[in-house]
Amino acid sequence: MKIGVLGAGQLGRMLALAGLPLEMSFIFYDTSGAPSVGLGEVIVDKGGSGSELDDFLQQVDIVTYEFEHLPLELTKAIENKKPLHPSSESIRVCQNRTKEKALFKELGIPTAEYRVVNSAKELKSAAEELGCPVVAKSVTEGYDGKGQAVLRDSAEAEAAWTSINHNSLIVESFVDFSRELSIIAARSTSGEVAFYPLAENSHHEGILRYSIAPAPKVLEPIQQQAQEYIKALLNELNHVGILTLELFETTNGLLANEMAPRVHNSGHWSIEGAASSQFENHLRAITGLPLGDTQANKPTCMINIIAEKGNKEAILKLPYAHLHLYGKSERKGRKLGHVTVQADSYEELVWRVKNVASFLPGSPDFISSLTSSKK
Repeated sequence: MKIGVLGAGQLGRMLALAGLPLEMSFIFYDTSGAPSVGLGEVIVDKGGSGSELDDFLQQVDIVTYEFEHLPLELTKAIENKKPLHPSSESIRVCQNRTKEKALFKELGIPTAEYRVVNSAKELKSAAEELGCPVVAKSVTEGYDGKGQAVLRDSAEAEAAWTSINHNSLIVESFVDFSRELSIIAARSTSGEVAFYPLAENSHHEGILRYSIAPAPKVLEPIQQQAQEYIKALLNELNHVGILTLELFETTNGLLANEMAPRVHNSGHWSIEGAASSQFENHLRAITGLPLGDTQANKPTCMINIIAEKGNKEAILKLPYAHLHLYGKSERKGRKLGHVTVQADSYEELVWRVKNVASFLPGSPDFISSLTSSKK
């Protein structure tokens, strides 16, 4: 089976690394002009006649993608020639926050109260109506904290509108939550569904820094609630592949934040932490193979490596740390790799994570439900 991947970054790289043992081969179609996948054949879209896309499609059996910010005309054109999983419908909904929120509401999945605004004046009115603080986000193209602003007073509307610099924003009530969680699920071409355990996520400056799985102290009803929400989305979208749903845990249960129709940063723990990683199960799902085991084999934490690669030799000396580097050059805010840390207990995991983080310059304090300094 020859898999075509739209995008040529680290997610595509990890998909290929998971698929090679299953006798899959990969070709990547890059629209960024700066591919970093570092393996396989990469076809770069030069924005000309479209011959690059034709060449790409002629060589593959099936197409998937590593990010959802793709032109719908491109994905629909691909669907006319080759199977595309997940489909354009998943992209259409997930790349637009207003469509995403509308689907949550339609399916009865709780989410923060929100308004859609098209000017600084409307943003100010929405902030006054919802009550500050509020979070303003670009309707499309936002990720890793980009295209967002927190308004603690409606008087900040003009500055927020200018800083986001987008023609349409979604404004959300601030959620009083205890922690951020995510659930990842796979749905195959046969309709088989498999769920990974909830992960607990810690962000710093809008970027995921730590992800613990299984999330500590999760009551079974919460795991079941998350599974019901994501299963409803999978079925409604007729989604094939991995889907990720980000959630807030509150005193009244779970609130949906946003979703991604692809393998996700908060699922990197599964490479070492589960018998079948999110990457392997995505490939199994889109090619019609049986889905693999998703249960965590022991408490696991993923640490993102941002901006600087740190002390590689020191990390490699640790018997409980698994280092993954993406072949990227150092740059402020850039995801360069991750480390997976495992332990037999959560108490031991905390110590090990802090030890690994000490070798990664700029890593924020490890704050989670496991640490006494949880804010």
